[in-house]
Amino acid sequence: MRRWLHRFLACTLAFASALACAEQRYVISQGRSLQLDISDTFSAQEAGEIEDWIRFIVRPLEEVYGHWPAQRWQITVSPASAAGGDPIPWAQVHREARDRVEYFVAPGASAQTLQREWTSYHELAHLLIPYQGWGDSWFSEGLATYYQNLLRLRAGVLDEQAMWQAFIDGFARGQADNAFNGRPLHAVSDAMHRNGGFMRVYWSGAWYFLKADTRLRRQSGGTLTLDRALGKLNTCCANERLSVPDMVAKLDALNQVYVFQPLYEQLRASTKMPNSRALLASLGISAESGVVALQQTGPGASLRAGIARGADL
Repeated sequence: MRRWLHRFLACTLAFASALACAEQRYVISQGRSLQLDISDTFSAQEAGEIEDWIRFIVRPLEEVYGHWPAQRWQITVSPASAAGGDPIPWAQVHREARDRVEYFVAPGASAQTLQREWTSYHELAHLLIPYQGWGDSWFSEGLATYYQNLLRLRAGVLDEQAMWQAFIDGFARGQADNAFNGRPLHAVSDAMHRNGGFMRVYWSGAWYFLKADTRLRRQSGGTLTLDRALGKLNTCCANERLSVPDMVAKLDALNQVYVFQPLYEQLRASTKMPNSRALLASLGISAESGVVALQQTGPGASLRAGIARGADL
């Protein structure tokens, strides 16, 4: 059951943001509540476009494991102050008493334009795991990078060809970001806001989750998937603060596998971006001159189709 309730205009100093006064709107789905606060500096038409956009992007998040990650959570939308061509120039997640996703949006951007932006889905995907605290940011950023593509596919924003092209392009950017090759990923990850190395960090993490998802599905004949594994972690520990080693141990224990921890140890010690060619080939994916080609038959194609489809809810 899902319904939207239009509430009232509220002014708050609860957090430092352009969102000083906001129209509060709510969506209730499966007993879980999302509070949407849209800055009153947007026109009524702009606010309507923003609401349509949010309603669109929260649906594939809900479908990952059958419900939103939190019982009560919040999205705030403020106008972007800087001019430029990016409809969502800035966004971030706040893991607080109530998880909050904060978007800064170009005034006048249509719902359709906002729906296509990867940033929309990347920030939401951070909520799929418990708050991890400090360290191993490659893990959370890799998860968000992995799902920014899957969620767009499942929402119908990308077709399968375009989604795997996004992966191939991203892995290529990760390979090209080689200034810190020779240093272990965990060290590059911890220092990336000072020194750089973002593409290696983000896309190494995305490789980790694609590898884990593929291995789970292959070993179990499709009965175990990353979606379902994360769902079990959410049921167990959504309100806990867990380190990444704690999370990977729980993922293996909850799913009775030995997948997440050995991959974690392998990747955090890696000294360059993993080669993605063999992993993609196992899914019936190849690239000639950087252009994706998808096999339509065979076990790889079947496995790839399961990843695209997501959980059968």
